[in-house]
Amino acid sequence: MIEDYIEKRENPGWQEEIVLTEKAIKAVNQMVPKPRFFIVCGDLINAFPGTTLRKPQEIDFKKVFSDLDPEIPLICVCGNHDIGDTPTPDSIITYKNTFGDDYFSFWCGGMMCIVLNSQYFQDPSLVLDNAKEQEIWLEEQLSLAKSGAFQHVVVFQHIPWFLFKPDEKKEYFNIDKDLRIKMLKKFQEAGIKIIFCGHYHRNAGGFYENIEVVTTSAIGAQLGTDKSGMRIVRVLPETIKHDYYALEDLPTEINLTNL
Repeated sequence: MIEDYIEKRENPGWQEEIVLTEKAIKAVNQMVPKPRFFIVCGDLINAFPGTTLRKPQEIDFKKVFSDLDPEIPLICVCGNHDIGDTPTPDSIITYKNTFGDDYFSFWCGGMMCIVLNSQYFQDPSLVLDNAKEQEIWLEEQLSLAKSGAFQHVVVFQHIPWFLFKPDEKKEYFNIDKDLRIKMLKKFQEAGIKIIFCGHYHRNAGGFYENIEVVTTSAIGAQLGTDKSGMRIVRVLPETIKHDYYALEDLPTEINLTNL
């Protein structure tokens, strides 16, 4: 995306993204204690489905991330570049065959994590059955979240519900306002306190009632003033704290106290 969208080169490559990702992985591998997982909130690669650069970018993504410490699971969230702005049944199947499920839940310690395919909220016009399946599944997950069996329940998705304010106008980087409020109310009723997103290539965030929506910039191309980096999330007994770091500023030792 750097050479394609930012520098607008005629034959864009992705060597800079490889170098940046290698730096990120090296830093993560050195962290003490080890992160419980490394999650990429969508747009794993830049090339859209069906384009000539798609396969080589998939190969390089897997090659680069093969250097991640095997004790640190890599979790992939589905983004619009991964399945298309208007996903099709074929693009969904191809994604699942390459990267895994496009929505799922997992558990880490006392935390329940719900991973969503946000394209089903953005434009499900060609995959209505898939979107309905996620909707039914999500209702089940939210019912489980309400049980109180988990210390925290966290949601991960690509497109943010909103960037800064829950009543902001619809634009490319957020989700339709009516659907946004409907879903945020459901999340609030289920006791979810934080939703992590990507897509914006800048850092952003805000609150709906007591739910924090956190948008993290990219390891790769930046569309604002942030530097390439990652967010470190510290899950504490009573709260979840998070900080964004430029790659060159990533700490080695992570403080897991309440300070």
